[in-house]
Amino acid sequence: MPKGKADHNTEILEYALHHLELEREAIQAKIDHVQSQLGGKVTPKAAKAAVTPAATVEAEVTPTGRKKRVLSPAARKRIALAQKRRWAAHRKAKGE
Repeated sequence: MPKGKADHNTEILEYALHHLELEREAIQAKIDHVQSQLGGKVTPKAAKAAVTPAATVEAEVTPTGRKKRVLSPAARKRIALAQKRRWAAHRKAKGE
């Protein structure tokens, strides 16, 4: 190995390490912020999610304790017709 190459590799690795530590600090600050919003409580599900990065994203997206509301086709149709009526009234008032 030529002289100086080991020093160059060490510099690159130290530089990379420094920036990775900065990223880790930023991520930890975000985690602390979310935990403070939760009142400092960490649920077992959230603790498990912190172990795997992909699970962390999933835990943030899905609301906890709520089921997804499902509308019947008839309800969707009523809502769509009501919205169309509102837009028609808006356009009429606007003068289109």
